[in-house]
Amino acid sequence: MALDPAIEVIDKRFYRLVIHNAHIDHLWTGARWAEGPVYVPAGRYLVFSDIPNDRTLRYDELTATVSTFEQPALNQNGHCLDLEGRIVSCEHRGRAMSRIGHDGHREVLADSFEGQRLNSPNDAVVHSDGSVWFTDPTYGIDSDYEGDAAESEIGHSNVYRIDPADGSVSAVVTDMVRPNGLAFSPDESILYVADTGISHVGSACPPDIRAYPMAADGRAPSGEATTFATCTEGVFDGFRVDAKGNLWTSAADGVHCYDPDGTLLGKIHLPEVVANVEFGGIKRNRLYICATTSLFAFYLNTSAAR
Repeated sequence: MALDPAIEVIDKRFYRLVIHNAHIDHLWTGARWAEGPVYVPAGRYLVFSDIPNDRTLRYDELTATVSTFEQPALNQNGHCLDLEGRIVSCEHRGRAMSRIGHDGHREVLADSFEGQRLNSPNDAVVHSDGSVWFTDPTYGIDSDYEGDAAESEIGHSNVYRIDPADGSVSAVVTDMVRPNGLAFSPDESILYVADTGISHVGSACPPDIRAYPMAADGRAPSGEATTFATCTEGVFDGFRVDAKGNLWTSAADGVHCYDPDGTLLGKIHLPEVVANVEFGGIKRNRLYICATTSLFAFYLNTSAAR
């Protein structure tokens, strides 16, 4: 039984992660720049962003249909769920981190750091202690295409942590040019962060994912970061980690899969540049893929971490 021809095995360990009779599903087309997917298990649907068109969309697993979830949407980019299953959103135009409450109302979690407005939050992840971690590059204020053009008040692009107890915001990673996607390893001992600063400073900023060892209390990275992987096709944007610690990341030619030791195991080739991925489905073994104008999906022999 042959693999889907779009699946490229680079390391034989990749065979254990892909299913031989599964095929890539092209679920929908119609976005200008599809991004930021989050799966909501309680409703069996995926919410994702179409940033330039200022809307979020909803893919319903039961009906296989896509509808508008929110418009206008403050040019939202990345999303994640908090520990109560509420959607946390990165707002480009709002220049804020927000959350949709169980009553449907928007609540601002953070919109400034040390009295200065955030740039344009890009991607987010929730730690098991309830803290929200997010990246804050300038893509939403660089032009009017994905937000409102403006000067950065902070003057730098950092990774931040929102404390679950008092809502305070702390800068936890400050050594990147344009931090973008981020995720924790399954045991939360490592924070992975992609740097897409090549868009602003060229080859002076390699398109890397860096691995930051976490302090024992889980409140900040501790020690020197290392380069986990360097993208060979375009840049790494958003990514997710599976239960086995493998990292599934976007790239210009599709989705790349890395072993926890940093080895590139294989690729899922797609006809459009991929922005982000998310695990979904009842067993969390379906990889949803936001790729420029389209939404794709592929069943895997692994599932989401946590």
